Amino acid sequence: MSFSTVMVANRGEIAVRVLRTAHELGYRTVAVYSEADADAPHVALADQAVCIGPAPVGESYLDVDALLAAAERTGADAVHPGYGFLSENADFARRCAEAGLTFVGPPPEAIALMGDKVTAKRRMIEADVPTAPSYLGQNASVETLVAEAETLGLPLLVKASAGGGGRGMRKVTDVSHLAEAIASAQSEAASAFGNPEVFLERLVTGARHVEVQVFADTHGNVVHLGERECSAQRRHQKVVEEAPSPAVDAALRTKMGDAAVAAARAIGYVGAGTVEFLLDDAGDFYFLEMNTRLQVEHPVTECVTGHDLVAWQLDVAAGKALPITQEALRMDGHAIEVRLYAEDPYAGFLPQTGPIERFEPAAGLRVDAGIRSGGEVSAFYDPMLAKLIAHGRDRDEAMRKLRRGLAETVFLGPVTNLTFLQALLGDPDMIAGTIKTDTLDARFAEPPPRPEVSAHAWALAGVLLARAHALDPAFGDGQAWRSSGELRSPITLRVSEDERSVAVALSGRDDASVTVGEETLVLRVLSDRQGWIRFEIDGVQCSAAYAARDNLVWVSLGGHATRFEEPDPRAASAEASDGTVRSPLSGTVVSVLVEEGATVEKGQLLVTVEAMKMEHRIEAPSAGVVRNVSAQAGTQVAGDEILLRVTDPETESET
Repeated sequence: MSFSTVMVANRGEIAVRVLRTAHELGYRTVAVYSEADADAPHVALADQAVCIGPAPVGESYLDVDALLAAAERTGADAVHPGYGFLSENADFARRCAEAGLTFVGPPPEAIALMGDKVTAKRRMIEADVPTAPSYLGQNASVETLVAEAETLGLPLLVKASAGGGGRGMRKVTDVSHLAEAIASAQSEAASAFGNPEVFLERLVTGARHVEVQVFADTHGNVVHLGERECSAQRRHQKVVEEAPSPAVDAALRTKMGDAAVAAARAIGYVGAGTVEFLLDDAGDFYFLEMNTRLQVEHPVTECVTGHDLVAWQLDVAAGKALPITQEALRMDGHAIEVRLYAEDPYAGFLPQTGPIERFEPAAGLRVDAGIRSGGEVSAFYDPMLAKLIAHGRDRDEAMRKLRRGLAETVFLGPVTNLTFLQALLGDPDMIAGTIKTDTLDARFAEPPPRPEVSAHAWALAGVLLARAHALDPAFGDGQAWRSSGELRSPITLRVSEDERSVAVALSGRDDASVTVGEETLVLRVLSDRQGWIRFEIDGVQCSAAYAARDNLVWVSLGGHATRFEEPDPRAASAEASDGTVRSPLSGTVVSVLVEEGATVEKGQLLVTVEAMKMEHRIEAPSAGVVRNVSAQAGTQVAGDEILLRVTDPETESET
């Protein structure tokens, strides 16, 4: 089972993470990439890289033939699937073996078994692993499922047997809604997984999501490396993870660890895996599923155990025994991880795309990222940008380090959830460690209010633009300068829908008086180097990162990044008059629901655009007549690209 060259069949931070450890262990490495990822960091990091197709994942990262051809072309003799994409695809694991490649993961039989939720639960019941009360009858009629639901009792979940990520899952609290929920879950499961089969499971209310990291080798050794708390999640997607869980003591850890090890042994598991449980307030836990791969959140386990799990994966795949026994494993301190997403939490968590002006994570954090300054957030892939992890002697210290690290992290470009994460880490329930799986969904059923941009940020943006104008030869005719050497520059700035006039009076290059609304601030620039500005405002010194391009300036002040736009009044006037409808982000046009000349009402659905695995509705801004339709189903559009116009229905004048 020895091998010398590892191909990573993945992208982004996943590929970077695996490549680094492979290099440390002396392996040659191969990266694969789509046409959209040609300049991605993981491509440059590998010894060799092969383009495997166009941007859509079905034509590149999920194309098994293209991946195997890349391995053959480069002489790779092992394939690490990362996590996501094909990492839990039993057919891919089989195809690798048939091609003579070592698959760095579990046997295909174990992947297939745990990929079917019904079969997996049956096997866990046989292994005496605690499971929630369920009905697991296969190909059951709706009538049978309704009858069994009455036996199980409410509330319950209708779940897709082949499901994951919340798809094909419906919560039922009223028996009159059960038949509809079953039909809906079956339809979504058939569409998403090609398998309409569903089962019923008693809903464990007020539960925590606690998972146990297991590892097995080919010599019969199986160990667990403690648990991770993953209850802070929104729509079944994890946001914050930590190890150990604040709800698990030593005795419960042993019980859950033993159950996880029993689960792994029951299916002949090899390699890294995660057994997920629901934990209730009484300390009872129930098997949820087993992920037959490394998890996104594995860094927190590495931090508290001191072991490199990717190194373990490579060693086990090479036939080596695990390097440590269960009795010798120890946990040191506490680690917390957050996921940095390109999404706007204050606009319904809408994914964001576009150029990355600047990315500088704080020192002192572990950072797993597959992005860089000057790169781009693509619409083709998951919006997760990076993972930021802090390790401390205890939970309080880890939380404190992470909050400070987030405040010092600079990301300028598309909107991210960085500010949202800082607020979440300051939440009383998060601080107390009492968040449950339904907490964030209940709290953010509606988008949270957008934080106010501070007067200091408005003032700094105004000064940065005024200084740029003063250096621009095309700026005016010098009439803004007074004989006293002072430059007065009224500047209009816009943040989202908030537009303000900022009056800036520059005295030379470093001193300014800035009026924002009713407030006048005195700002002095102390230093300005490489996008970092140190300044004094009303007698207090502070620092900010910034970037500027065209009529845009980004300011990161106090851990909060804001994009300021200086609108062109002529462009604004033209747009207001022509009824332009633009795509809110880069993506693929899924459908165009109107034709040239159609009459539409305000709010009527015009176009749907798919980006980052989500469909986005684009609605009519006003009643009118559809004109100049340029959007076409199946084509790619850029963020802010014009799709069509809606003109005044009576006069046909452009509105």
